[in-house]
Amino acid sequence: MRSRFPVPASIAEIEQDVSAAKGELPPVDPSRELEIRPTESIGYLALLRSLFQHYPSRAIYGGTLMITQSFLYDAIFFTYGLVLLYFFHVPSGNTPYYFMAFCAGNLLGPLTIGRLFDIIGRRKMISGTYLVSGILLVITAQLFKAGALNAVTQTLCWSVIFFFASAGASAGYLTVSEIFPLEVRAKAIAVFFAIAQCFGSLGSHLYGHLIGDGKDPNSLYWGYLLGAGAMILGGVVAAFLAVDAEGKSLEDIARPLSVIAKPAEAIFRTGDPRESGVRPSAGD
Repeated sequence: MRSRFPVPASIAEIEQDVSAAKGELPPVDPSRELEIRPTESIGYLALLRSLFQHYPSRAIYGGTLMITQSFLYDAIFFTYGLVLLYFFHVPSGNTPYYFMAFCAGNLLGPLTIGRLFDIIGRRKMISGTYLVSGILLVITAQLFKAGALNAVTQTLCWSVIFFFASAGASAGYLTVSEIFPLEVRAKAIAVFFAIAQCFGSLGSHLYGHLIGDGKDPNSLYWGYLLGAGAMILGGVVAAFLAVDAEGKSLEDIARPLSVIAKPAEAIFRTGDPRESGVRPSAGD
């Protein structure tokens, strides 16, 4: 990418660090150069217009990934202490031990299979992890309803479920940061995260209500099925709307808004010599 203005100090520092670690960076192929004009600060109205007008399917995709994982994670994690206390009669002083196992599954998922999102591909891995976690939750819900679980086996089930769900959710956060133009990536994460947390708080409130006094496991059973359905929905949406971003530069995934198109290129792309290169890239 090429700019008419001096390279910012932060970018120059990154280039120096990479050159020191990997050797001198090769020159950019002239055919892949992008000339940009630094833009003013982009407000939230312009951000929403860019997300939902220029990239509607990507906005639906990113929003679905963030909302579904937030709903399930907050619903399960923030009410699990009540489940242990009311349904499995675990003393409140011992619940942290079960949460440690729960968190271990969350950590191991991204650490062990995270690289596969680049090797196998975003679409297959994101849809796969969401679907697998949803299906495992359906099985766990059936076991919970039948009274076949205790505190240890229930925790093991959560650890396995969130081994996959956490890996998919982590990819969801990164997905939102890579499928939109560079000028709005950071704010896109903030917007989708804020929206997702609204649904996450709704999930924890709902599950707390379903747990009640712990006398009716059937109510929580239906809540578990609802959470499973949310993750399966996220997997289906990813299967159809995911962006195959693995192995591509960010500028190829989403053309920066501040690119200055060459006159011949603009006419070729749109038939209009007034085109300034701010239209989204093809494929959305």
